[in-house]
Amino acid sequence: MTAVARSWGRLTLAGKILFTVIPILLLLTAGLVLVVVLFGKPIVDFLAANIWLVRFIVAASAVLLMSVPTAFLIIYMEMKVIALMNLRIGPDRVGPFGSLLSVVHGLKVLMKEDFSPTGSDRLVFTLAPVVVYMSAVMSLLVLPFAPGLFGADINIGLLYLFAVGGLTVVGLLMAGWSSFNKYSLLGGLRSAAQVVSYEIPLTLSVVGLLILTGTMSLNQISLNQAGWFTNWYVFQQPLGALIFFIAATAEGNRTPFDLTEADSEIVAGFATEYSGMRFGFFFFAEYVNVFIVSGLFVALFLGGWNAPIAWPEAWAIHLTFDPGSTGMGLLFALLLVPPILILALAAPFYVGRSSLPWWQALIIGFVLFNVLAIVVVGGWAFISLDWVAGLLWFLGKTYLFVFTFVWMRGTLPRVRIDQLMGFAWKWLLPASLLNLFVTALAVIVINPR
Repeated sequence: MTAVARSWGRLTLAGKILFTVIPILLLLTAGLVLVVVLFGKPIVDFLAANIWLVRFIVAASAVLLMSVPTAFLIIYMEMKVIALMNLRIGPDRVGPFGSLLSVVHGLKVLMKEDFSPTGSDRLVFTLAPVVVYMSAVMSLLVLPFAPGLFGADINIGLLYLFAVGGLTVVGLLMAGWSSFNKYSLLGGLRSAAQVVSYEIPLTLSVVGLLILTGTMSLNQISLNQAGWFTNWYVFQQPLGALIFFIAATAEGNRTPFDLTEADSEIVAGFATEYSGMRFGFFFFAEYVNVFIVSGLFVALFLGGWNAPIAWPEAWAIHLTFDPGSTGMGLLFALLLVPPILILALAAPFYVGRSSLPWWQALIIGFVLFNVLAIVVVGGWAFISLDWVAGLLWFLGKTYLFVFTFVWMRGTLPRVRIDQLMGFAWKWLLPASLLNLFVTALAVIVINPR
């Protein structure tokens, strides 16, 4: 044992990691192979007989896995954009251009002490952030990202989204009441009043759209907007789109309607007494809601995954070549072509700069080769695969609206609570009813049947 301990002490950090990780990987691989050999066929038969269960697990896992990176990306975008608006650099230390700073913020939240204040209802206090976060995650299930790329296509998808999204106010009320803090209670009551006020014009703003489409399926609504951008419903429902955008901003508690956590008035509102990961759930849910609101607006009014121009069939590239037919030739091509291209890309840097070591030139060539491969494969996939092109169009439009929300936070002041409530009841509600009546009248006049 002494010799083993002495040998272990002489190892470098990399050696210790190597001798620790490799045996663990070997054991896990051997266990996986054993499980596949013994239980592989029964598992495959069970999954084939219950394909709906497999699809549900895959969809739920994908939604959960994408929520945190989405929040990290929007947090970084908010820090960087607002900094540039203020003529500052913003995050530039952690990761390339400071892109990993939001990840550090998430890890910091995980390391913070998580405690419950004296006098709080601990069960409700703990469940409140879970309700808020799960409300945001469940809303992602019906959002159509691309043709065939969605969690569930149900014929009442829009109604489901409004119903599940409304659970956010339940979590905020739970947080405000259970914290045993007057500022938290005020934040919870404000959230209830705000959601009740803006839920009505938000729902009525899409009723005119439902009259035109005849369906509440978000997937079908996106399909109806295929072709040129003139088919997008924002041109048929401009007032409805404007009302929806304003009401959705208030529903997502974003500036200038962030009265539930107004730091200049009520400290942090419902989140005043929260710390650690429970505060992190609120933090992530807010940014996931920004993505959901932006994606929902895109799906309803801006064509969803559809391109702004009709995509001619003649432009599509179809891969008729079967790589498997080449046999060993494909293997030799995969082994020879990348090194040759890497050397060809590295040669100009090595020849052009005599002071550059050969290994640095090879690294540059390797990076350029990967960039070139990504561009070529991505361009082919964009042109030939509908779901890739649709996903890129959808994310591009969605993050354009995410930028708009960040822009609003960096420029607009917070309104007063009486202005917030008065605007909903005095302006948005009558405007949404007017939009509904005008749409119904137009449908009767144009299509009397």
